[in-house]
Amino acid sequence: MAVGHPLIHLGYAYELSSKELAMEALTMVATSYNHMHKYLDDPSYTKPSSNPSRSPLELLCRLQKDNRFNGVLDDQGPDNLAWIFQNHEELMLEYWNSWHIESPTEEFKASQKAAATLLVASRTTGGAPYDFFLVHILTTSHAVRILLPLLPPKYHVSLVRQWWLLTLSVYIAQLRPEIILSSVTNFDLKGRDWAWVNKEAIGSKHALDAHYVKGLRAMKSAAQTWGDEDGFYLKAAVRFGYEFDGWGGFGRG
Repeated sequence: MAVGHPLIHLGYAYELSSKELAMEALTMVATSYNHMHKYLDDPSYTKPSSNPSRSPLELLCRLQKDNRFNGVLDDQGPDNLAWIFQNHEELMLEYWNSWHIESPTEEFKASQKAAATLLVASRTTGGAPYDFFLVHILTTSHAVRILLPLLPPKYHVSLVRQWWLLTLSVYIAQLRPEIILSSVTNFDLKGRDWAWVNKEAIGSKHALDAHYVKGLRAMKSAAQTWGDEDGFYLKAAVRFGYEFDGWGGFGRG
């Protein structure tokens, strides 16, 4: 499962003005071109939806409850990705085409919140570790935000829809964990703020875990980009920073 690394590295290359990271990203693009690209390259796969939504989070919650996926997979993990497309392509594309992008800026704003929600609100307190593959949905969303202003407008919707296809694929491959929004909205900050998040990112025992730091940074960056009047991103970041104790989601294999 490539989990969007070419996109992530390209975003960081622009952020850091690093030609080395850019070369890494382009190399990964050249070696990661796979079956998923045909859905973007061939416009015949894009069709009107009979049940569209402008909210990616609503669609993810709908997907979680869709019993057509029940029992399809025995275990979570990266080996599921190709199998899903080989055996359930029609269902995948149903959800892919259901995200109706009417106002690209507003829909992308919603997608960034959905990415943070998916990572943090899909983990039950005291339950399994945070999902290693779901954090990549958040960090690829961050990369998309960095790249969109640098790309010609004609590529904007295509790039966002590429992220959406990756999101759906990973979510299904990880067995569609339930998203409990209240686990974030009702989280007690106990006075912790972004300064606390910064300290955790660079000073905690997990500071050398790159994916942990990148997850926290992506949520802070989203809050700075869109505003955080309801404190959602802060609550998500504090909960993630406080509860994190390693990664899961790799399956039994």
